[in-house]
Amino acid sequence: MAQAAFPEPDVALAERLFGAFRAETAGRLGVVRASYGEGEEAAHRLVRESAVALGLEVAEDAARNLYLSLPGADRTARSLFMGSHLDSVPEGGNYDGAAGVLAGIAVLAGFKRAGHVPPFDLSVAAFRAEEAAWFDIAYGGSHAAFGRLPLAALDVRRTDTGCPLAEHMRDAGCDVAAVRAGTPFLDPARLRSYIELHIEQGPVLEAEGFAVGIVSGIRGCLRFRRAGCLGAYAHSGAEPRRSRRDAVAATVALVQRLNDEWERLEGTGEDLAFTVGELTTDPAQHGPSKVAGETRFVLDFRSLEDSTMRHMAAFAERHAAELAKRYRVQFALGEPSYSAPARLDATLRQGLTLAAEDLGVPTMVLASGAGHDAVVFATAGVPSAMLFIRNQHGSHNPHEAMAMEDFAAATRILAHHLARETAA
Repeated sequence: MAQAAFPEPDVALAERLFGAFRAETAGRLGVVRASYGEGEEAAHRLVRESAVALGLEVAEDAARNLYLSLPGADRTARSLFMGSHLDSVPEGGNYDGAAGVLAGIAVLAGFKRAGHVPPFDLSVAAFRAEEAAWFDIAYGGSHAAFGRLPLAALDVRRTDTGCPLAEHMRDAGCDVAAVRAGTPFLDPARLRSYIELHIEQGPVLEAEGFAVGIVSGIRGCLRFRRAGCLGAYAHSGAEPRRSRRDAVAATVALVQRLNDEWERLEGTGEDLAFTVGELTTDPAQHGPSKVAGETRFVLDFRSLEDSTMRHMAAFAERHAAELAKRYRVQFALGEPSYSAPARLDATLRQGLTLAAEDLGVPTMVLASGAGHDAVVFATAGVPSAMLFIRNQHGSHNPHEAMAMEDFAAATRILAHHLARETAA
């Protein structure tokens, strides 16, 4: 399909919905769309209402993920899916996740207005519970859509209410029995592909001067969420170094060794990101004149290669044991949580690149350091791709500043690619 002929996406509709999301889910500083909470429900309601007004087909699965479809000429053919999630972190930004859903709606609205009937269904998925901030579970909604939500996840308690996921799902009107039974709504064999737009959650596109990025892969995550070091409290002036059991000193030494190993691996060309997301002492016992006897911390390893994450986990365990002897402390890293890395489909990436070139939109290739619902599709065997949209001031904070011009550029790339895919 020629460049001039492809149906223009309804970016104005998406912009209105972004405004409605902000108005209805505003928190103290940013937005609050808690997984299976009021804000997430409000966003789903707004999306559903828009889909109905456009004349799209609307469906929900047992976990109350939302699906909006433009029917194709052959309803038995495999469907092409777009989408993302509508929940946010506490006091987060308005675009994280939502951009992917609203881009899909904008594309379907453009196709509908142009009278373009695709040869197969085009669908937009609005997933729930993607953010691990609420239940310490990644991709809860999309896992449930494939019937792959672990049973143990239903007992995990939400961080703000203390109530288990199963209870929140039941209160939201989900069919918890079907989720527990692993009844799938999405069948990988029935899906052609999945494409997800998302704001970039780092500074790369902004620093390099690109509005849109083509994502090469999504880093997996191996995280020691409840690591700790136990030493002994002592007087900071009276306790000699030779007899101290300083938990802070030991923890800092471990972190330094992990940073040194990160630097070494990076120098050999390996993909890795290492972070200590939390590091605390006990506020009930620590003090300015005390040797700290305990620390709690998180070790977060991310990579496009599973072997690199496993190497870092083993490195941490080994050096924690060595430093425990040296500093006369005890380390307990605990059981790690894990999400697999995902390599994205080369053919889809090439199609999106060609669409961008047709439109004269410069792009760059980059990896995603954060996880996305696309991981679930890719690991289920569904060809998957992602477009990143430039975003100022990072993500998971109230100061996200995606420009609508950048959103429009990415959405037009998606629309042009889909017009080619569905051309008669």
